Amino acid sequence: MNRTNPPAEEPHPAPPAVAKPAEPTRQERRLTGIAVSPGVAIGPVFGAIEPPAVVVRTRIHASDSGAETSRLEAAIAQSRKQLLKLRARLGVLPEDSQAEIAPLLDAYLQMVGPSRLVRGAKKRITEGLVSAETAVFDESEAIAELIQSMPAEDDDRAGRRRRAEEVREIGRRLIRNLTRAPFRSFTALPAGAVLVAEFLRPADAALLDPAKLAGVATDEGGADGHTAVMLRALGVPTVLGVPGLSEATRPGDLVIVNGTAGTVIIHPSPATLATARRAVIAFAREQQRLAKLRRLPAITEDGEEVDLQANLELPAELPLVAQAGAAGIGLLRSEFLFMNRETLPDEAAQYETYRSVVEAMAGDPVTIRVLDWGGEKDIEALQTEGIVPVTTDPNPALGLRGIRLLLRHPELFETQLAAILRSSAHGPVRVLLPMVSTTAEIRETRDIYERVARRLRRRGERIAEKLPPLGIMIETPGAALSADALALEADFFAIGTNDLTMYTLAVDRADSDVAHLYDPLHPAVLRLVQFATEAALRMRMPVSVCGEMAANPRLTKLLLGLGLRSFSMNAAAVPRVKQAVRNTNIDDCARFARKVMEQTDPAAIRQLVLGAAS
Repeated sequence: MNRTNPPAEEPHPAPPAVAKPAEPTRQERRLTGIAVSPGVAIGPVFGAIEPPAVVVRTRIHASDSGAETSRLEAAIAQSRKQLLKLRARLGVLPEDSQAEIAPLLDAYLQMVGPSRLVRGAKKRITEGLVSAETAVFDESEAIAELIQSMPAEDDDRAGRRRRAEEVREIGRRLIRNLTRAPFRSFTALPAGAVLVAEFLRPADAALLDPAKLAGVATDEGGADGHTAVMLRALGVPTVLGVPGLSEATRPGDLVIVNGTAGTVIIHPSPATLATARRAVIAFAREQQRLAKLRRLPAITEDGEEVDLQANLELPAELPLVAQAGAAGIGLLRSEFLFMNRETLPDEAAQYETYRSVVEAMAGDPVTIRVLDWGGEKDIEALQTEGIVPVTTDPNPALGLRGIRLLLRHPELFETQLAAILRSSAHGPVRVLLPMVSTTAEIRETRDIYERVARRLRRRGERIAEKLPPLGIMIETPGAALSADALALEADFFAIGTNDLTMYTLAVDRADSDVAHLYDPLHPAVLRLVQFATEAALRMRMPVSVCGEMAANPRLTKLLLGLGLRSFSMNAAAVPRVKQAVRNTNIDDCARFARKVMEQTDPAAIRQLVLGAAS
């Protein structure tokens, strides 16, 4: 069939000009995600696209294993070069941001060294006869899944997720370098823009300039990951985990990111925009007030002094402790010394680490918790030395953990106690024992403790003239209910509210079916806290609270009313808790606590507490 052009039409006179209808105003749309970094950002959307790095599972011949190993070595060298370049960029960031991001990049650099990941990938190439990409992907996933495979106490769960993501992130970087897939670029990011993406890696966050960036919002992510930690350190208003965000926005769209409320507003109305601008000003003023609080004492309106200290995961976080205005370290978790290594740290290595922390605190007290290993913690060196089994404990929360493990292996315990005692020559130190449930455990520990001290003195080592106090964690109902007996043996208490809540209510927060039952304001939990606190006060013995309850300024009034005067929390929470302390008085706190403790319904307690804090 022949195709012909239609005949030309006679020209018609032009119709009269008609005004084009105005484009319809775009409707305001509000999406909800996870509030990660507080503050409000207003700006146009900038989208950074990254082509995916595709891993095609490939088998190889034995004769090709050498070439694949060489490819992997080249990718490792390239990854190391990239990470060192990122490390060098930190000098342009604020000091507290450097302190938060540098340890992560150092961990990445260790993993592209002679690490378990690299050894395992090479073994998969030579023994499994797979390509370098396949080997890296399989090994990084296997390690990450092992880290996350066992249940963990609340304090450790977020850390385990971060460690698993560290391994996956290095695996992805190696695969990108193996496949020559390009990385995400932020060179075209204009000043004052809001970065919107499906996801961000920690290495992406390290490339961002907080002086130019208004805010960040992504489809994926959570509050506990390294990306979230780094964005908080940068001080960039951030909302992560916003489903459908990338599809709902286009480059240039005006958005409001509320990192305090966890919302993203697309095409805000004039009224919404005006409200957001007022919120930006209010947040800036609030930050200025909190910054001034760092230099002020934590003292109530009626003159009662409160001791606010910081928890410490890694020595690299010490600058954050100082900047927060904390009066010491209430909980130094020593597990970091034992992780990511093939052999156990000896006395000298542990001593150098503890000494550096004690000296950095310049006379402020440091409470060092001895190794708190449980079946849920991945410490390869303990398995290599035959101290713990390689097989998974079917119920790690109730198994051989904390003080139980240390007393079973006194050589491990004595090495750590010796290092801590030597560090006591450089400043005030306290020793904290985890998972204590009986007085016999304290007595046996004290015998070992004093024996180690005598041995050190015979050796001519310098230690504190008076042995550092020996305290215990109160983190089980059994310990709380026998606190009066335990107080006769211990020098101080530290109430671990996270584990105490878990054991009291038989609830694992990671289990979505029962997570809603995890409630630190349950009357049973509060009564155990009250009982342990009163037992310590009767003995005129120091008692502190650590965990999420200590870090929540809404609970400060209640905890003060229960008699607590010492709190240990993440460093970032110190200024807000200090503000809560300075805005109350002890008589009001005591009356409020009595009113709360008369309640039997958790919902009523929550309503009282939240109402008092508003």
